[in-house]
Amino acid sequence: MTAPFRFLQIALFFIASAAFSIGASAQIASQKTVVTTDQVRAELIAHAPQGVTPNQPVWLGLQIKHQPEWHTYWKNSGDSGLPTQLEWTLPPGVQAGDIAWPLPKKIALGKLVNYGYEGTLLLPVPLTITPDFKPSLLNPELTVKLKASWLVCRKECIPEEGEFTLSIPVKGSTALHGAAFDAALTAQPQPLAASPDSRLTLDGQTLKLTLRGLPAKLQGQTLEAFPETPEIINPSAPWQQAWQGAVWTATLPLAEARSASPALLPLVLTYQGQGWRIELPVSGEWPKTTAPAALSPALQAALQANAQGAATTPTAVSTSFIAALFGALLGGLILNLMPCVFPVLAIKVLSFTRHADDHRGHRLSGLAYTAGVVVSFVLLGLLLLGLRAAGESLGWGFQLQNPGVVAALAALFTLIGLNLAGVFEFGQFAPSSLAAFQARHPVVDAFLTGVLAVAVASPCTAPFMGASLGLAVALPAAQALLIFASIGLGLALPYLAASFVPAFARALPQPGAWMDALRKLLAFPMFGTVAWLVWVLGHQSGVDGAGALLALLVVFSAVIWSLTLTGRSRLGIATILIASGAWLTWAIGPFALKNQASTETLAADARWQAWGPGRVEQLLAANQIVFVDFTAAWCVTCQYNKQTTLADATVLAELDAKKVQMLRADWTRRDPAITAALAQLGRNGVPVYVFYKQGMAPIVLSEILSVQEVRAALAQL
Repeated sequence: MTAPFRFLQIALFFIASAAFSIGASAQIASQKTVVTTDQVRAELIAHAPQGVTPNQPVWLGLQIKHQPEWHTYWKNSGDSGLPTQLEWTLPPGVQAGDIAWPLPKKIALGKLVNYGYEGTLLLPVPLTITPDFKPSLLNPELTVKLKASWLVCRKECIPEEGEFTLSIPVKGSTALHGAAFDAALTAQPQPLAASPDSRLTLDGQTLKLTLRGLPAKLQGQTLEAFPETPEIINPSAPWQQAWQGAVWTATLPLAEARSASPALLPLVLTYQGQGWRIELPVSGEWPKTTAPAALSPALQAALQANAQGAATTPTAVSTSFIAALFGALLGGLILNLMPCVFPVLAIKVLSFTRHADDHRGHRLSGLAYTAGVVVSFVLLGLLLLGLRAAGESLGWGFQLQNPGVVAALAALFTLIGLNLAGVFEFGQFAPSSLAAFQARHPVVDAFLTGVLAVAVASPCTAPFMGASLGLAVALPAAQALLIFASIGLGLALPYLAASFVPAFARALPQPGAWMDALRKLLAFPMFGTVAWLVWVLGHQSGVDGAGALLALLVVFSAVIWSLTLTGRSRLGIATILIASGAWLTWAIGPFALKNQASTETLAADARWQAWGPGRVEQLLAANQIVFVDFTAAWCVTCQYNKQTTLADATVLAELDAKKVQMLRADWTRRDPAITAALAQLGRNGVPVYVFYKQGMAPIVLSEILSVQEVRAALAQL
């Protein structure tokens, strides 16, 4: 191994760190507005189209996107549940109003009936800006903090909470989420004045409702009624309604454990997505109340079941944790076969030929390389777990979801390829003290090689790794980091073993001209890696982004070449090329980093459709078999499977024969919905391949697909 290559590894450490910092900083800048769990994605958003000034509309809202089959609750949760609670911290002169609750729906769960929301929900809250609000002259923003708590339920219930911080510019318009607020405010019940003939009368254990003056279009229709005051009406008991001309009557059964006896009862009536709110005085005498429970019996049972499940988790995890460690070790071992990693490993192994008899040096090099790999994996794991804990919806390979990281790695591998091809030697334009770095610090040299190997291997998910990574993100931090360390140990194991076996070094050919030829040959896999990274960036930033990156890499290569020149021409040519590179970076660099909504192109034969939240459930409800390919452009294993097994004529014919609906979930750029779907399958990275059929548990296939495995899974459906 040459000293220049050591320098490139040092460059990797700083370039990759800077790129990760850029990506992480962009995420951290917005992470305080988002909290993501396996059940919901909650985000604090704002709408201030005229800026933050008195007498102008300013809205805040907690947007909750539920995973399929999960729901949260209205202000009156019904038979069970708890409404979402919002606690605001605002600067002086700013006051928050009440939640403008959208219309609820009835959600049946067994014999219970709850009032709540599924899908995407926005809870708008109006802000009142008074003249006492004095924004800072240096930082003219309105900073709000929110502590929210919600109960999310399917068949089980999970209490969740989150803390959010959002800064709204005082000047200018904040209207990015205007459509969401307009839709939420449109879904508010319209106020309905009570006519003199409308009344609400107690009759034993029922409330008799008589309403006049309802909109004419409602006459003869079946309405839904939602009392805003909880624990007054029994939601799950049958009730009657009827029309007598323009008069609507209803008999509502009282709750057995009534918690209040209000003199005025607000009601929300709904019909086909529209609602009306009316407040009526209650006439008659309320029956004697019974002491209500702090929580409904159904909710208490659900929460108790969750607590018992949590208490038994450590015992259940112990066996699976050992299996996860073993799977992580095997997965890391297989990563050595990735096309990017193998050349790095080959270059390191060739260093044995330089000092075939230095057994102690080989062992130290092997240990240092292993330390570099393991430490790098643990640091990546720490970053991933930290960002997830802060509310980011991330998974394995998250760094390549950032175009800045992809562009930085493309520049790095271009530099490595140019060095291996002999275009430059670092000693030509660096102090001799740096050029001699390898000789003086072989242990650090080997450590940095480990860092390089992790940088190119980390986006991939090898067989056995998927389940281990999926379990890791749900474990305590110490256990999760052990899994990441096991992956690193598996990746380092071949070189570590070779460094402790003297016969391996003696079996290698003696140094000679063949080493220079092999070094130049290894440049081509590096350039191939650059081509792949440009292709990945093209999926993230479009063809303009890929073209911009290619142009910058050409200029970058020319600058490196110019620094190898001698004589007077060096200064002039290098100056011109560096100035051209700086201008191009300013002019076209933003194209390489822009966001583009379109991602990986689906197959031209129209077999594949785009995956989306709830899409699988819709197809299953239509009694269809579904196959989902969770993929990403930067995932080498994904592309291999796509060009082999998923393009096999036999497999496609059997999928067509079974009328399997094929969906592709593209994770090339960050997508919290895909991250949550992977988590439900116990996975945290791609590729993941799943068959779904109504009435059956999902069938998750292995990371490296085979024709036989897919056909065997189809035979079970």
